[in-house]
Order: sequence, then C-alpha cells, then structure tokens
Amino acid sequence: MSSGKQASIMIMHDELCQVFNGLMTALSLQRAGAGVTIFFGSRGINAVHKEKIQHLVCLPDQPEEEQKKVMARMEEMNLPMPEELLLMLHMEGARLLACPLNKSVFEFRDDDFVEGVKLADPATYYTEVVLAADMNLVF
Repeated sequence: MSSGKQASIMIMHDELCQVFNGLMTALSLQRAGAGVTIFFGSRGINAVHKEKIQHLVCLPDQPEEEQKKVMARMEEMNLPMPEELLLMLHMEGARLLACPLNKSVFEFRDDDFVEGVKLADPATYYTEVVLAADMNLVF
C-alpha cells in the first residue's frame, strides 16, 4: 500500500524519548505507505552512532528514579529500542541521513554509524527532501 506521500523527519535531540518518538512516528508513516527520510542533525546524530546509541538517556532533566521508572515501563511494554527501530526502518526502505556538518563537529568517522545511515548531501537535501515532502516533522 503506497500512499505516494513523502515524510521528512528531523531528529535533532539525543534524548531517548525524543528519538524513540521520532523513530516510532517514522515507522508508522513508513508502514502506512509513505516514503520516509529521517535526518539526524545536531545532537540527534548521536542516535545513529554505533556506541553512543547504547547510552541515550530518557528524561535527563528529571531525577534518576524517574528516568529508571520510565525505562522500566518501556521494558515492561516490550517496546523496541532505537537500534531495533533503525534496523526495521532501514530494512523497510526508509532513508537514514546524518548531517555531514555534525559528523565533522563531533569527529565521527563513516564507520561510526549504524547500518543504513548515509551522509546527507548539503547541496540537495533541503530541495529534494524537505521542500518536496508532504510533511516535515521535527523531534
């Protein structure tokens, strides 16, 4: 079922709940038939780094007991973690793009990224993805 709609999703934060919400939204849109492109910029680029993705924290501005409570609830609900969501999105055809500027700023190497992540082309990203999208969402 293809809706022909295009969705552009920007994940700009590395807070686990924001990343999770962005990825779940992307997966829902992908499975509803939209073409999905996810751009990881600013601190969001940490969500596609092979090591840093393991250390994303939910609600870092809240007390540690609140963080643990939310994480325990997510585990009880058997929710997929970002690594699993990224793999599903990649395998189901979503485009996963990392910001080349933030790659340089954070001194990431090409092989630091999880499977399926490519660098966005600054010359065409905004015109071919953002302006062409039927919806643009930011997390």
